[in-house]
Amino acid sequence: MMEWQNVPNPDEIIREGKKKIASYLKWVPVIVVGLFILASLQGLIYSIGPDEMGVIQRFGRFIGLSSPGLHAKIPFGIDKVTPIKVEKVFKEEYGFKTLQPGVKSTYSMGNYRDESLMLTGDLNILDVRWIVQFKIKDPVKLLFATRHPEDNIHDISEVVMRRFVGDYTVDEVLTTKREEIDDLAQQEIQRILDMYGVGVQIVTVKLLDVNPPEKVKPAFNEVNEAKQEKEKMINQAWEAYNKAVPRAKGEAEKTIRESEGYATDKINRAKGEAERFLATLKEYKKSPKITKERLYLETFMLVLPNAKEKYIIDSQQQSILPLLDVNRKGGR
Repeated sequence: MMEWQNVPNPDEIIREGKKKIASYLKWVPVIVVGLFILASLQGLIYSIGPDEMGVIQRFGRFIGLSSPGLHAKIPFGIDKVTPIKVEKVFKEEYGFKTLQPGVKSTYSMGNYRDESLMLTGDLNILDVRWIVQFKIKDPVKLLFATRHPEDNIHDISEVVMRRFVGDYTVDEVLTTKREEIDDLAQQEIQRILDMYGVGVQIVTVKLLDVNPPEKVKPAFNEVNEAKQEKEKMINQAWEAYNKAVPRAKGEAEKTIRESEGYATDKINRAKGEAERFLATLKEYKKSPKITKERLYLETFMLVLPNAKEKYIIDSQQQSILPLLDVNRKGGR
């Protein structure tokens, strides 16, 4: 009987339970209000990164842009903010896909021949791989002007590149006209995107790898080797020509200049001699005797230094044989 007296009354247990439930229910409104406040705060504050710009929409309609930093908006889905990276340079790849960039980049093994195989102006097929780099210059146009801007950029770039590759020969696309194609394609892609109002600025269009298809590559390489050998021989011939012709022209010019110098020297000497003769004649006419003696003495001054032996004889002497030692000199 004592054990049954210690058992609690069921009515008391129910009353205690109701008291506890009532005490818990008092906190339910506080918890609901707290959750509501937390949800409001979470939807009220948003952050825009340093390389981003926020596009603000109220009930789906564009109302403005927000700069980098912390901002407030109306929560509960009334205001929506879409961050757009306006400083990042995006890249579209054609003919290949990079899985992991780095020092040793890994590429997809998929087949992208549908977008890389192109026909040149001289009806040759090339496997063209290129990239297009772009930035977002107008976030509003990017979000609202077109539905899929990346698809637009991809399709427009492919169409433009096919058109320009088709305007050049296979040799030009492989060698000399690659930079020209890059520049023209960049300008044309930008023009079309601006016409559609995509809000994108094209930074770079670059041909990375241009090759013939694998099946015809051996024959193509043989043709290129023959062309290179031909160009080599032509260049060697021009090199020999450029060496021989200037040398011959130089020698001819040298001979002409020497002949002209010789002729000028002779003419000047003749003129000098004539002038000297006329001056001497003028002096001779003034005093013939003195001039004759002067000329005689000047002539002797020129002749005597060249004479090995000199004989001075009397004017009355009829012959100089007595003065010559014929026996000693052998009659010379």
